[in-house]
Amino acid sequence: MSHGFGLAIESLVALLLLLTIGYCVILNRRLKRLRADEMALKATISELITATDIAERAVAGLKVTAHECEGTLGERLIAAARCCEELNRLTKSGEHVLDRIGRVVLAARPLLEPAPPPPAAVPVTPPMSRPNALAEAARILGERTRERASALAA
Repeated sequence: MSHGFGLAIESLVALLLLLTIGYCVILNRRLKRLRADEMALKATISELITATDIAERAVAGLKVTAHECEGTLGERLIAAARCCEELNRLTKSGEHVLDRIGRVVLAARPLLEPAPPPPAAVPVTPPMSRPNALAEAARILGERTRERASALAA
């Protein structure tokens, strides 16, 4: 009985030893895969660090470019505002001159009245000698000036 009991214990130890060896083989395979994954992960992390560095440099370059554009755009906006003010001043001055020309034309209208034509001949009047022609030309010039000023302001 003791001999059978010893054989049973040794058989049990051998079985447990086989199970342990099997488990070690499985564990070894998993460790090999883990090491391979670790290398791939290290390579991926290295690539990610490189890409991050490149992106940081690109962002810094974009910030510098945006700052330069902001300065240039600010200068251009200030110049455009000055130009717009100058155009408004010139437009008002032009309107004032046109108003004065209109008043001169209205004051000169009685002097520009044509003499009654002789009954036999039909007079041919040049376009600018008519009293309303000068006022009409001044009005058209004023409209064109306003259109150009509004186009430049827009």
